[in-house]
Amino acid sequence: MQKFSAIEYHRPDLAQIHALIDQTAQILRTAPDAEHALAAFTDYRTQSAAFETMYSVAHIRSTMDTTDPFYEAEMNFFHENLPALSVREKTVTQAVLTSPFRDAFAQHFGTPWLRRLESAQRLADEAIIPEQIEQAKLEQAYAKTVAGCSVSFRGETCNFYALLRHMQNPDRSIRRAAFTAWSELYRSVSDTLDEQYSALVQLRCRMAQKLGYPSYIEMAYEMHGRYDYSPANIAAFRDEVRRVITPVCTELFEQQRRRLHVDRLHWYDEALVFPQGNPVPRGTVAQLLDAAQKMYRALSVQTGEFFDFMKQYELFDLPSRPGKHMGGYCSYLPSLNAPFIFSNFNGTSADVDVLTHEAGHAFASFTAAKFVPLSDLIWSTNEINEIHSMTMELFTYPWMDLFFGEQAEQYCYAHLCQCLCVIPYLCCVDEFQHKVFENPAMTPAQRRAAWRQSEQSLMPWRDYEGSDFLQSGGFWMQKQHIFLYPFYYIDYALAQLCAFSLFDAYQTDRQAAWQRYLALCRAGGTMGYFQTLQSAGLTPLFQPGAIEAAVIPIARQLLRANL
Repeated sequence: MQKFSAIEYHRPDLAQIHALIDQTAQILRTAPDAEHALAAFTDYRTQSAAFETMYSVAHIRSTMDTTDPFYEAEMNFFHENLPALSVREKTVTQAVLTSPFRDAFAQHFGTPWLRRLESAQRLADEAIIPEQIEQAKLEQAYAKTVAGCSVSFRGETCNFYALLRHMQNPDRSIRRAAFTAWSELYRSVSDTLDEQYSALVQLRCRMAQKLGYPSYIEMAYEMHGRYDYSPANIAAFRDEVRRVITPVCTELFEQQRRRLHVDRLHWYDEALVFPQGNPVPRGTVAQLLDAAQKMYRALSVQTGEFFDFMKQYELFDLPSRPGKHMGGYCSYLPSLNAPFIFSNFNGTSADVDVLTHEAGHAFASFTAAKFVPLSDLIWSTNEINEIHSMTMELFTYPWMDLFFGEQAEQYCYAHLCQCLCVIPYLCCVDEFQHKVFENPAMTPAQRRAAWRQSEQSLMPWRDYEGSDFLQSGGFWMQKQHIFLYPFYYIDYALAQLCAFSLFDAYQTDRQAAWQRYLALCRAGGTMGYFQTLQSAGLTPLFQPGAIEAAVIPIARQLLRANL
């Protein structure tokens, strides 16, 4: 394998892919036995993995520089052709689902995999190809809008991420000024973002209507593979978060207010956990990677092998820079069995948060690839995948001195606080999206009011004084998941509570907890949601008392900390 920068990209030959699909469908329809059918399908997925790898390369490189005209054109190529390709692939899916050897497929790849194929049949339809193409273009336009935002602040050209760093400055006047610049930057593009989101909402509702779903909510749940629970279960989950977690967070923020010696805790104060300044990682990007390599070699044999591989082939893009896509993610190059980690380091502890989080995803895919029979099964559903990443953040606490030195204990406290206190916000994003798609004709002002209502209910401590834009409900705009990955956010809340359960066990018996985590990673997407949780000894969070059982040990640990 080559280093990522040396991987040669070439646009896939669509005619060749179409021929492969048609040939595979015919073989599956006429296969004399299960052995021939399974071999034909496995060969098809191996060959089509090359197409998916080129897509991943183009996507990664387009996010590394959203102003690159070549990869922007390549992503347009994929956006314009993938919907029709998905429809054509239905012939293969249909051949599997109607095969006389369906039971053999279920035995080899698992019943949940067949269920996902059935969903793919419903979701891929020629009727919605125009909307899918337009949606992809709007999403790309949104990404360019936010990636192109910058402002001069204290002699530095700052994007949104760089301004967040200044909101951790011990000098409150600097935090306030950074907050003002940050909110003004969003306000300046708010009309554009409102237009883009309104168009996305209408497109998504139109697709759901064409496919016969009662609303886009039901369509989104099927897209995310949420077969084991419903919107009603999630609504009940959010209410439990209000009841159980919001009061704990309110008390933690009150402790923070007293620690900072301020009369009122404003939003620009929330990120500063300690009055003398938050712990910051020490060293360059290269030095942080070296520290991570030491950490992962010490954590386990498996993680050591994984990170050595990532470092050898330079499967990272970490520093923030102008024109780079916001956020962080983990991608996967299926024909190379290689994950890729993307981030926006800004010189704060979030750099380590994102590195360990995305490394959790990357390790899970790297591990599952050795155990699952098909690349389709490397990933599970999002609420399982996020357990991989969030647990990895917590399991690496014993080695935080490699990044933070004598401030390691402070980092772990601040990080654990953040893990707990973000859960109401995650629920706020989810509730907002349910409200929007229950009433898709909302005006921008009504959307802001809906956001503010949920925010005040789930996060009563939040104070945006100094910004009328945010005080009226504009904060929702800063979450890219709302634009790009609708309904993919509650997964983090579900996963975080499972990660807390594993971490509680880890503090008692590190080796036993690691084996539970390893079982979760090895399972990939071979099982359903509840069955996968069971494989790691985890309790579904919809059971009575499950949220309290996961949260109470963590809440006690934080509330009793003397920092």
